[in-house]
Amino acid sequence: METTARHPLITARLALGMTMDELVRGIRAAAVRRGLRSGTDEARVRKWQRGVEPSTESQVYIAEALGWPADMVRADDWPNWLPLTGDGVVPLGPHSCVPALREALRTAMDRRTFFTITGTTLTALAANWATSPTSALAQARDGTAIGEELVTFLESTSRHLTGLPTEQRQHTTTLLDAHLSTVTGLLEHGRYSPALGLRLHTLAASLSQTVAWHRFDLGQHTHASQNWVAGLHNAHAAHDHDMGAGLLGDLAYQAAWRGDHTTAADILHHALTRAHNPAARCLLHLRLARTLAAPGNHGDRRAALRALTAAEQHLADAGSDRPAWCAWVSEADLAVDSGQALLDLGDTRRAHQLITEGEHLLPAARDKTRGVFLTYRAASYLDQNEPEPAAAAATESLLLARRIGAPRCVSLVNDLLPRFQPYTNVPGVPELLHLAAA
Repeated sequence: METTARHPLITARLALGMTMDELVRGIRAAAVRRGLRSGTDEARVRKWQRGVEPSTESQVYIAEALGWPADMVRADDWPNWLPLTGDGVVPLGPHSCVPALREALRTAMDRRTFFTITGTTLTALAANWATSPTSALAQARDGTAIGEELVTFLESTSRHLTGLPTEQRQHTTTLLDAHLSTVTGLLEHGRYSPALGLRLHTLAASLSQTVAWHRFDLGQHTHASQNWVAGLHNAHAAHDHDMGAGLLGDLAYQAAWRGDHTTAADILHHALTRAHNPAARCLLHLRLARTLAAPGNHGDRRAALRALTAAEQHLADAGSDRPAWCAWVSEADLAVDSGQALLDLGDTRRAHQLITEGEHLLPAARDKTRGVFLTYRAASYLDQNEPEPAAAAATESLLLARRIGAPRCVSLVNDLLPRFQPYTNVPGVPELLHLAAA
């Protein structure tokens, strides 16, 4: 269980390749820079690692010795403010679930980013997941007993929060964060049976994924990726390979969104090695097709078309038994993502037909996705030199995004605005530009 995990100060020091002596000297040097003297030695650091809480001043010295700014210290939350890695990703291991969750929670508390998670690091994590065996869940031997009623309550309320209409979900971020923090605390300090442990890990994975999408939609990419990574650790512990593949698919989607299509494709290839559910494989192949077709990936037409064919076949094979995280995958997603891939490959006319068809097939409940699809439709109209319907689609998307609180959709519309500049005399375009500027 996670109760055997080493102290975060040890993890943080080792992640940076720092010896105990180097840490001690760094702490003393931080005091000297302030004209003070620290009596810190290895014996005192070991006491901190066994549970003794350092003074506020010592915590500031520790931060600086580890190479971080002093103002990241939250002395009332020792040792949870300590970053647990040097590169931002906790490696998979038998006791990695809670450290990964703590790293995600710690990152969310910081207003700044102290590291950037590289594509190489994420690809290595995906490769490790694809080959690592899962460990049996053991019963915790200490801590407060966790009852089934509490776990059932957390599962039920989490499902209710994530199932709210899109327009209401913008108000649930704090509640979801609190649920995830609670589940993390139960995993770390509770005593529970293997069966309840399995449910807690599954719930942690699901909540991490939902929180990650909230962060991603707000443009908080480091926070999003940390939550997806934490979810991956917990899905792995729960032996849920399909969900693990889905979380890797989300990390790949983020990489593609940021223009790193090489990383996206590498992650997706690893994810597909363990995904079994047809709906899950459909979604992964759609994302693979999109990233293979992207101009930044040199538009690998043949491979992208193979991925689209695979996605279509998997969707045809998908029944009602689908993981919750991909239960929504439908003909609408197949049509729009296929259209967007074809748009990138230069098949503009067919792309426009598919994107329009998919947007009409989309259920009314998926407003955020509708906003994204509308921007795709606007782009396809612009590619056909039809600015008036493009402006209408972009305006509808922008109004929808502002109503439901979807900053990512707003960003997509803003990215299209320069393409409307040559058409300022076309009906609808000046109104769109004025709305975007408001």
